[in-house]
Amino acid sequence: MTDEMTTPQPEVATVDIERALEAILMIADEPQSLVSLATALHAPVPAVRQSIERLVADYDGEASGEGRGGIRRGFELREVGGGWRIYVRAEYDSVVQDVVSTQNPSRLSQAALETLAVIAYKQPISRGQIAAIRAVNVDSVVRTLLGRGLITEAFSDPETGAINYETTDLTLTQLGINSIDDLPKISPLLDDGSAGFDEQH
Repeated sequence: MTDEMTTPQPEVATVDIERALEAILMIADEPQSLVSLATALHAPVPAVRQSIERLVADYDGEASGEGRGGIRRGFELREVGGGWRIYVRAEYDSVVQDVVSTQNPSRLSQAALETLAVIAYKQPISRGQIAAIRAVNVDSVVRTLLGRGLITEAFSDPETGAINYETTDLTLTQLGINSIDDLPKISPLLDDGSAGFDEQH
């Protein structure tokens, strides 16, 4: 009776780890380390590493275990800043940009405009720093700005792995300026006139 009621948790099958990894990586805004992925899946780090390697090979169209060549996907699993993230393959960037520019409405939300302003004045800046300034979660807004081509990933912090963002030439074009230095000074608009974003420029 006791044995029947005691149901130890079964080990996660390799295929389940790979599918779970895909699910996590599809919604990840920043590269995910092997340790964080293993923790999320309650799986050993070596097993996660092997699953990542299989996914990389699968997406690259390399031969499967059955000796058949696979299909090279339009996306890839890339290691960046000490973690893993899914990216569009470089040869399809122009296609994706065309789709984004034609399908997304031209008008940005107030939240997107405010977030873009923070990035413009404080760049390069991480998502966590943006969230601290705006005091709200900015994940979806950052994704929107990336999708519109208004911001881009500048670099990953070597210590934390956090991606830092900066504005693109498209932002300058949309604002009608030649350089970020042409942005209006905003310190005079703040209460004390001194603690603004201008101090870094």
